[in-house]
Amino acid sequence: MTKNELIREVHVTLRDYHLRDVSYAVNVIFEAMKMALKKNERIEIRGFGNFTVRNRKPRRGRNPKTGTTVQIPPRKVAFFKVGKELKGMVEAQG
Repeated sequence: MTKNELIREVHVTLRDYHLRDVSYAVNVIFEAMKMALKKNERIEIRGFGNFTVRNRKPRRGRNPKTGTTVQIPPRKVAFFKVGKELKGMVEAQG
């Protein structure tokens, strides 16, 4: 599902609001989530999952084109851990 599909799906549920208002609300939510992760804050959505920032240690990698070893610096990555309720729903589908 793309962001536009999500906006249209929410708009189907909230028919009283204009599509541009629903789009604005979805964008505000995503922007708030990005800012929270940028501040290294944890985002918890009950029944859905948690978003956190994890620190990756420096490591050695390999350039696939040349085969030479390169040093990969430490970095931060966004991480999502699925919640128990969502995990159960997905497993029930399979």
